[in-house]
Amino acid sequence: MTFKTEKSIPPLILAPAGNKDSFLAALAAGADAVYCGLKQFSARMEAPNFSLEEMASLVELAHGRKTEVYITLNSLLKPTDIESAGKFLDQLNRWVRPDALIIQDLSLIRLARQIGFKGKLHLSTLANVSFPAALNMIHQEFGSEINRVVLPRELNIDEIKQTAEACPDELDLEVFVHGALCYGISGRCYWSSYMGGKSGIRGRCVQPCRRFYTQSKETKRFFSCQDLSLDVLVKVLLSIPKIRVWKIEGRKKGPHYVYYTVSAYKMLRDHAGDPQMKKGALGMLEQALGRPGTHYHFLPQRPQNPINTEDQTGSGRLIARMKGGGAQPFIVPHEELLPGDLLRVGYEDAPGHTVFRAVKYVPKKGRLYLNRKFRKTPPKHTPVFLIDRREKALQDLLTDLGEQLDTFKTPKVEASRFRADISPKTPTTFPQLDLPVWRYPKPGFSGNPFGLWLSSDLDLEALQIDVSAVWWWLPPVIWPSEEDRWMSLIHGLLKKGARAFVLNAPWQPALFPRTGRKLSFWAGPFCNIANGWAIDVLADMGFDGVIVSPELGAQDYTGLPEQSRLPLGLVLSGNWPLSISRVRPKDLKTEFGFASPKGEQAWLQQHGSEYWVYPNWKLDLSAKKEVLQASGYSLFVSLQEPLPKQIHLKQRKGLWNWDIDLS
Repeated sequence: MTFKTEKSIPPLILAPAGNKDSFLAALAAGADAVYCGLKQFSARMEAPNFSLEEMASLVELAHGRKTEVYITLNSLLKPTDIESAGKFLDQLNRWVRPDALIIQDLSLIRLARQIGFKGKLHLSTLANVSFPAALNMIHQEFGSEINRVVLPRELNIDEIKQTAEACPDELDLEVFVHGALCYGISGRCYWSSYMGGKSGIRGRCVQPCRRFYTQSKETKRFFSCQDLSLDVLVKVLLSIPKIRVWKIEGRKKGPHYVYYTVSAYKMLRDHAGDPQMKKGALGMLEQALGRPGTHYHFLPQRPQNPINTEDQTGSGRLIARMKGGGAQPFIVPHEELLPGDLLRVGYEDAPGHTVFRAVKYVPKKGRLYLNRKFRKTPPKHTPVFLIDRREKALQDLLTDLGEQLDTFKTPKVEASRFRADISPKTPTTFPQLDLPVWRYPKPGFSGNPFGLWLSSDLDLEALQIDVSAVWWWLPPVIWPSEEDRWMSLIHGLLKKGARAFVLNAPWQPALFPRTGRKLSFWAGPFCNIANGWAIDVLADMGFDGVIVSPELGAQDYTGLPEQSRLPLGLVLSGNWPLSISRVRPKDLKTEFGFASPKGEQAWLQQHGSEYWVYPNWKLDLSAKKEVLQASGYSLFVSLQEPLPKQIHLKQRKGLWNWDIDLS
């Protein structure tokens, strides 16, 4: 595919907003679009977010300024969420009328269709559309229902170009240019959920990757990433017309951050060749109060590891360190403090952590006493960060827009009468099967069918097994640079008679050639499927069965089969990863244990081009197998990971979220 030669339309600057002032700051800075969540079904539920009534007025204000508004409904939906999600979407459509929804759960495609949603649908980065061939499949399956895909942050510029070249004319692409980086690949991190039921895929991540961990007596924040900041490198993106949106991350950030980042990237977009504008934009990003920045993987010849254990990775700008002690702790700031400046003492997981506002002006090198009660007084030298600022010029802009907002009549949002079709279904019958899944063929293993993880370096000629008896598992992520190799590998397996495949992204059928032979495709557990409507979409896409999300609790597990028209399986036992990343922490050894401050142990292991973090105990629902069989499950998977020599698993319950309601 070749790009059109006419002058391309400048990409939109998409700003984050987690509260009213941040939304108004985005408008004040001239953002082309704003994305925000409401108080339900958002992948940033820890942000304040908006009510429907508040959002309706803000959308009206934005539309009057020719600014689009996108609502994030990018949470995984459980079986019991469908009815309430449908009602919520119905109210959004009737009263808020956003320009688009950002989604990851496939059920929302059906819900939007049934409700008659008038806006557009954008696939979130959590949907893990990570390789070029997926785009054509998405267009073929969903047509005009999906019009934009948000690409993973991990792609470099060559991979972005490769993806853009394969993108159908009817689809747009959106890329992140600035903001926080997660250690884990979006949609492939279960760390927060595994350690306490707070699912990152449902927007409730408690950020365990930001904490201290210890390995070989070294205690560091091994997984805490700096912020993505493409800054002047975004000039390269201007040459790719398919990149229609530059996205700024930060729905938990304040209006100062939003205003300065939007203003900076507008300057870099509109005045790409102007040295003075470039200097001004870099100065604004320097003042935006984010973490230290990194270009990450953007330049393939000069990739940057986003983890710097020698530098601070707390959000905000380091402005001072605690001095004094006892009842009179104080700080001497490196720069002036303005009345209303928001300061954070220490990190969220450190003793004495707190957030407070400065009540008066403090000159550079002046002294500010922290006259407040601490649960535990932070020790001397504790870092203090400036995390939000309301300088007069910005506050005046916010006040003016706030006064305009007050002129809009707040609608009275009525209850929805939507009813979801969740009548019980009888899934296609499938014989009961226990399926061990190995990384490598186990010597001498025979008997019942078994599963094998496919790897890009697999030597097909050396295989001494009947490939037709194997369930071949594709990895949770495939990158653009690997696509051709995976297609070749799959083609070779099909020639040898392979028939059964477990696909760990809904888009992986795009890697298979069209053949007259019937293949068996099961959606794997990394597809994060957790409700019957998403299963319906997979059935329409040609899948034969679904291995459901392993994050679910007992009620969700046992209630899901009656919603499904496909056979269901689940991961009954095995080593399930806390997180999967494209980054190796440079100071952390692979295949050696490390521990959290609470003594929870894990290890890092490389599989292909990814690094998998494993907890030191297995997921194990074996004691619940009879209950699950009676509920309707037919495929029971056990993941048999090779253990490094230095790793010895603990014997502890591995029920994950079985006894707690996944939040």
